[in-house]
Amino acid sequence: MVCLSRLNVLAIDAILFVIDENGKLIGSLTDGDVRRGVLSGLSLEDEVDKFIQSDPRLIQRGNYTIQQIIEFRDNGYKVLPIINAEGIVVNIINFRFLKSYLPIDALIMAGGRGERLRPLTDHCPKPLLKVGEKSIIQHNIDRLISYGIDDFWISVRYLGDQIKEKIGNGSKEGIKINYIEEADALGTIGALSLIPQFEHDYVMVTNSDVLTNLDYEIFFLDFIASDADFAIATIPYNVNVPYAILETTDNVITNFHEKPIYTYFANAGIYLMKREICDKVPKNSFFDATDLLSLLIREKYKVVSFPLRGYWMDIGKHEDYKKAQEDFSYIKF
Repeated sequence: MVCLSRLNVLAIDAILFVIDENGKLIGSLTDGDVRRGVLSGLSLEDEVDKFIQSDPRLIQRGNYTIQQIIEFRDNGYKVLPIINAEGIVVNIINFRFLKSYLPIDALIMAGGRGERLRPLTDHCPKPLLKVGEKSIIQHNIDRLISYGIDDFWISVRYLGDQIKEKIGNGSKEGIKINYIEEADALGTIGALSLIPQFEHDYVMVTNSDVLTNLDYEIFFLDFIASDADFAIATIPYNVNVPYAILETTDNVITNFHEKPIYTYFANAGIYLMKREICDKVPKNSFFDATDLLSLLIREKYKVVSFPLRGYWMDIGKHEDYKKAQEDFSYIKF
């Protein structure tokens, strides 16, 4: 029985998904299914569809929740088929290698000139500068992949052909990468207007020059729990004041704080939003993320901050790039 040989090769991940001639999922098969079939009187010469489970656990692309994913993962279902609306298998995921399978499309902004990193960026786009053995953008892609994100858009402009040639279409990683070419600079989020459609109800936009070990599942769960429309990953920024700060009313001191530390939250360049928020971005116009933020606040959408508690580095200057190289050897990504 050919299936037994395949199951033997798969070892710890010993499950097969059986499809018809059109790629439509018929069922699943494990060595336990074969054993039970033989004990019930089947022969190893019988057709495989007599042994299979005809109603396997699965995920329909673009039609699942993070709660379903967590339930599958926590209940020990490691290997699951991904089907499209027609029931055709488009991917198979394995939670031994993935941290999650988030229902998110990702847009990576990679069109900038990288002026402050010249001359390094004179002939190489900043996203392709290496940290360790991989480029900055590849670190971002790989981490997003590890959370099950497999629908990518990359916005390119300056030396964009180099990025397209180096990164490719994602087929080697089992993902899909599409490119948006900005004929004119569209700001830090304007490229959203060029995307014709998304696979999922949620969209993440991230700068390509950010190096981080952000837990994207926790970010997404917080977004859902907050019932937010738009979320910004933020970095705590402390300001140490070396003097006693006085509180006054009509020149009367009412209180004071000795050498206080004030904490502010800075934009980390990573955004999560409901898909319909993308329609707020004007077509083919220069539009920054701060423009969108102002618009959403003005129109009373729920915009939340997600304090990033892991590692984060915006590689914008030479000293940032040097520090990222130094940090990489001991930060777990």
